[in-house]
Amino acid sequence: MTDLVFLVQIAEWGRMSMCDAERRLLANALLDISNEWFILLSESCIPLYKFSLVYHYLMKSKYSYVGAFDDPGPYGRGRYNPNMAPLVDITKWRKGSQWFEVNRKLAVNIVEDTTFYPKFEQYCRPACYVDEHYFPTMLTIQAGDALANRSITWVDWSRGGAHPATFGRSDITKEFFNRVHGGQKCIYNDRNSSLCVLFARKFAPSTLEPLLDMVKAKVLDF
Repeated sequence: MTDLVFLVQIAEWGRMSMCDAERRLLANALLDISNEWFILLSESCIPLYKFSLVYHYLMKSKYSYVGAFDDPGPYGRGRYNPNMAPLVDITKWRKGSQWFEVNRKLAVNIVEDTTFYPKFEQYCRPACYVDEHYFPTMLTIQAGDALANRSITWVDWSRGGAHPATFGRSDITKEFFNRVHGGQKCIYNDRNSSLCVLFARKFAPSTLEPLLDMVKAKVLDF
């Protein structure tokens, strides 16, 4: 019997190996021709609504959800390397969250790219965090009109630092979810909407029990 050897590549935060892993996930999901939408979440994400609502929100959407904004500051344009021109001009340089929801056409664009990948692999290295720039920039250039240009994963940056807040057991209250759901305004299919996020992060493992209590109490609509 021939031994099978599986080569494992460790994905490192902020490096191209992270994007490699995401592209491989998409490539495998694309093998199922019935898959029309592709959602990237982390182990610390939770859904905010029942499956049927999430399903219809995405299936009826005209746009894919990839954050891609022009940040003029040191953590946006300040990470741009002029060696990326003329393929990537600084006016097209974008930043966005790693987490996305894309339709099949854009998933194919991400997987089959061989044009932008070499530039980002060579010239976007820490302190340029490629997972925040590669897909947002590439898709802005290739298919900007297909992007909603916003994230539907809620995060809390109010505590400062390089990463959003991580919530623990004591954070999980009705008031917390009122804050998550409340006061939202966005554009959905070219119209104003108050339903703007479908997922939230980052939640520690200790939140599992109180989250299930929120479901039982109908605070989370499952």
